[in-house]
Amino acid sequence: MKTTILIAAVIFSTVSCSTPVDKESVKKEILLTEQNFEKMAFESGIAEAFYFFADEQAVIVRENDSIIKGKDPIRDYYLGKNFKNTSVNWSPDFIDVSDCGNLAYTYGKYVWKTITETGDTLENRGIFHTVWKKQANNEWKYVWD
Repeated sequence: MKTTILIAAVIFSTVSCSTPVDKESVKKEILLTEQNFEKMAFESGIAEAFYFFADEQAVIVRENDSIIKGKDPIRDYYLGKNFKNTSVNWSPDFIDVSDCGNLAYTYGKYVWKTITETGDTLENRGIFHTVWKKQANNEWKYVWD
């Protein structure tokens, strides 16, 4: 986690742009994107939300540092049987934006809840870190989660 944040900070500090942006406004966009992402995961399912909000080249790290690359493999991963009867909630505790306003990152707490075959609820809590990239159409998509 510390390495990932350090990498993001280095990338942000080395990117230069000619037109500064209103970072507070962009942070609000990112917060809204995070909220819409979480809402879609609840309403349409985890697989569809992670697919919809993924950049074409998105990467997620799961299960003992397994890397999954690309929108379709990410959706396939979340369509697996491990995610039946599963929900996830999260909220960013921190948002930062590059000077150019085309990259951002968030981190915060998440809770995965799975209802087992016996009806028990299992909870997995942790910290997430997401890197966001502004697309040509001005939508935000994650490139790292």
